[in-house]
Formats: sequence, structure tokens, C-alpha cells
Amino acid sequence: MSNIDIRHACNLPPDEAKQAVQDVADKLSERFGMSYTWAGDTLNFNRSGVDGHIAVEPGELHVTAKLGFLLSTMKGPIEAEIRRVLDERFT
Repeated sequence: MSNIDIRHACNLPPDEAKQAVQDVADKLSERFGMSYTWAGDTLNFNRSGVDGHIAVEPGELHVTAKLGFLLSTMKGPIEAEIRRVLDERFT
């Protein structure tokens, strides 16, 4: 298993940040069959080979994910894409 742990600054008000995270989750669900649920200010997501969460915290987002064996070989590109989306949506 391989882990991803990213903290990203977020200047959006909490409600707007949660809505933006929701929009990203909807796209992930549509494109990759990922399922997700909210627990307070944390979006938990999973699908075969990945399990993680996005926490909306004061002033930042905290993204963590555990990648299964097959996806762990693609950790670099997956992490780069996460950072790209975070920069695009939350900077």
C-alpha cells in the first residue's frame, strides 16, 4: 500500500469550500465510480484500490488516501493530478 497526504491552503469560506469539494467528488464519482459520504466537514471516498478523505479545515484542505497495490504504482501521477485540481479549484 501507498499513502498520499496533502495539505493545501484554501481561502474560500467553509461553505464554498465544501461545495467545491462536493463538485470534485461528483466528477470523481461520475468518471471513476467512486462512492463518497460526508461526515461533518470531511468527505470520505472509496472505490476498489483507493480509500481516503478530504477534510475542510480552517484555511486549508487535507487530502489523504491509501492506494492499493495496483494504484500504488501510479502514486506520482495520481498525486500530481490531485495537486493540479487543488491549485485550479482552491487557490
